[in-house]
Amino acid sequence: MNRNTIRELPASERPYEKCRAKGPESLTDAELLAVILRTGTKGQGALETARKVLDMSVPHGGLLGLYHLTADELRGIPGIGSVKALQLSCIGELAKRMSRNRFEKARTFGTPGEVASYFMEDMRHLEKEELRSVFLDTKGQLLKEEVLFVGTVNGSLISPREIFLEALKCRAVSVILLHNHPSGDPEPSREDILVTKRIAAAGELLDICLLDHIIIGDHCYISLKERGIW
Repeated sequence: MNRNTIRELPASERPYEKCRAKGPESLTDAELLAVILRTGTKGQGALETARKVLDMSVPHGGLLGLYHLTADELRGIPGIGSVKALQLSCIGELAKRMSRNRFEKARTFGTPGEVASYFMEDMRHLEKEELRSVFLDTKGQLLKEEVLFVGTVNGSLISPREIFLEALKCRAVSVILLHNHPSGDPEPSREDILVTKRIAAAGELLDICLLDHIIIGDHCYISLKERGIW
């Protein structure tokens, strides 16, 4: 449909009216963004502006690509100024926090799936590999999490000493490692496996158990413990 403004649409097709009548779940991605944007620019309504935002997001995964677009990139779209660019940038962050907050009340990790679910939205969008350690108490409750390393996982640059010194400081009895694969494929590399075995062996000497090493992909994960890596 080539109508430029929302006013030119039939009432039943206008995002606001459609949302009131059928609920937000009835809206397309472009219509949802149009409701948030509210206005467009001269000769271009909010709906068309929203479509252009989504077009720019396509290489990064459509609507999910908003998380990867910078404010400068967004401001390059006609109808998107500084305020709207910040609003759109906040959508991805808000979605990430809402997803993670679902698990805030129950930060006891019993399965690899629970760990992956808790960190998924925080880590699957990262454009660089990031290795994190999660420290747990005797009940499996989260005591602390820490970013250990940013960049391709390299065993020579990751010190088990630093991991377990931190574990001792917060009186953790077990540790879980997590890192992401920006490609979206969580299949472990040879280096991932070597790093895991090295850290697990160090933990045994200190009686601090490495419970798992979970690799986060795009809406998927692999548990090296479940794979029987060590």
